[in-house]
Amino acid sequence: MAIVDNGVYANGHRTANPENLDETFELKRDHGGMAWIGLYRPDDVEIQRVADEFALHELAVEDAMHGHQRSKLERYGETLFAVLRPARYLDDEEMVEFGELHVFIGPDFIVTIRQAESPNLAKVRRRLEAVPELLALGPQAVLYAILDEVVDQYVPVVAGLENDIDEIEDELFSSAPDVARRIYELSREVINFQRATHPLRPMLDALLVGAEKYGMDSELQARLRDVQDHVIRVIERVDSFRILLQNALSVHATLVTQRQNEEMRHLSEASLAQSEEVKKISSWAAILFAPTLVGTVYGMNFEFMPELDWTLGYPFALVLMLLMGVGLYLTFKHKKWM
Repeated sequence: MAIVDNGVYANGHRTANPENLDETFELKRDHGGMAWIGLYRPDDVEIQRVADEFALHELAVEDAMHGHQRSKLERYGETLFAVLRPARYLDDEEMVEFGELHVFIGPDFIVTIRQAESPNLAKVRRRLEAVPELLALGPQAVLYAILDEVVDQYVPVVAGLENDIDEIEDELFSSAPDVARRIYELSREVINFQRATHPLRPMLDALLVGAEKYGMDSELQARLRDVQDHVIRVIERVDSFRILLQNALSVHATLVTQRQNEEMRHLSEASLAQSEEVKKISSWAAILFAPTLVGTVYGMNFEFMPELDWTLGYPFALVLMLLMGVGLYLTFKHKKWM
């Protein structure tokens, strides 16, 4: 069996440490008290054995077998079924790891089915066993302690996410290449965190509304209200993270657009400068080509050319070269190519 801990309690004190579930069921039937069974990743057969003993509702049992449930609280007769999504922040990976915890609470039993390392239910058990007067209040006290531990573990997660968001705000203006991917990943973690925390508020409201009807002790009610206050603060912080990340994404998009516009402006200026340089080179090439053209004509080896025997032929050729050069220069100057 995937039993992590297994105990029978009477008046807030542990009276037996059964070695297996059969012994637990027998002791509870013979001597009364409360059975507290902690299971870690049990298979369907093990869950069904517990369900048969405590007459758990088949819909709740089906949810526990299939897993991947949202946080919720459901009542089936005298039995409560709660699904919690504990979380812990992994410093090395800078990410949030979510678990899943199923809790069955009856008049004289509590069964926890843990699917991940968190929360530390051994810590919860030690804490309650150290305060017999609180544990004597029965399974409802255990439910309170579990809720309190889950919510307390949210606090370092909030701190870790807040630190990650601060780092992103610094990276936004440093042109970090992967800042968009990190914003997206953080947004997904925050959304998952919202899905884990938001249902806790109506769950605690329902427990407190039905407190008198189901005979909840006033001390437990006060403690649950304290947990409720912590949940509200966590929810408000997580919601603010969502807004901050949305703003960060908008700022990043704006900065990317500005950088792209700046790059396009530099490219346009470079292209314009290059174009002006090409115009200047082309203009001087044309000016230099004009006398070359005249010289080429007069350099032909033809025997009969009218200008060859003309006394003014040479000055005329020079003047023609000069006029063509000056004319082209003035033309290009007027067009601002030079």
